[in-house]
Amino acid sequence: MSTQTKTPSPTETEPAKKDDISHRLYEDVLALLLGTMVVSLGVTLYSESVLVTGSTAGAALLIEHATGLSFGVIFFLINLPFYWLAFKRMGMAFTVKTFIAVALVSGFSKLTPMLVDFQMLNPIYAAIAGGALMGIGLLMLFRHRAGLGGVNILALYLQENFNIRAGYFQLAVDMVILICAFLTLPFDKVLLSILGAVVLNLIIALNHRPGRYLAAR
Repeated sequence: MSTQTKTPSPTETEPAKKDDISHRLYEDVLALLLGTMVVSLGVTLYSESVLVTGSTAGAALLIEHATGLSFGVIFFLINLPFYWLAFKRMGMAFTVKTFIAVALVSGFSKLTPMLVDFQMLNPIYAAIAGGALMGIGLLMLFRHRAGLGGVNILALYLQENFNIRAGYFQLAVDMVILICAFLTLPFDKVLLSILGAVVLNLIIALNHRPGRYLAAR
């Protein structure tokens, strides 16, 4: 009696392919460290130029400019209520990574001004470069199933469940926050902040498309 070797079907080999492209632990660790470091440098550019961005980071910067309190402490505290939504909607892994990312940005934002000294910083450059740095850093975090709390959590949830681009949704929310900035900052600073928000969210919208990267399994 002859024996035949069974050829595995595509569905049988599919799980192995998925495992091959999964991020390993050291890749997630590097992404969290580098992504939050890049975001923190962008935040430092904004803080030095008295600019604001959107999301909870923008709210924290506004409070910092108005009160003089530390951005890192404000940013960490203002994100605490959003972890429940992250856990319920995005899963434990996403929540833990996001908590770590927020803590790292809070720490790096306090450390970066001690390591970098800006003798001259053009506000237009700060708006564009700072927005780009924060967008690139967020993109790294998104692709490793993490975020920076607040609106990021809601944006990723809407993208994965309702096919709404995370970048476009965040841009709409950021515009609301930046309009509130008119009550605290000079007119020209708010206009530059809006320019930076457009740069930040376009980077996310053009590079983080629905279905390519998922925030939770």
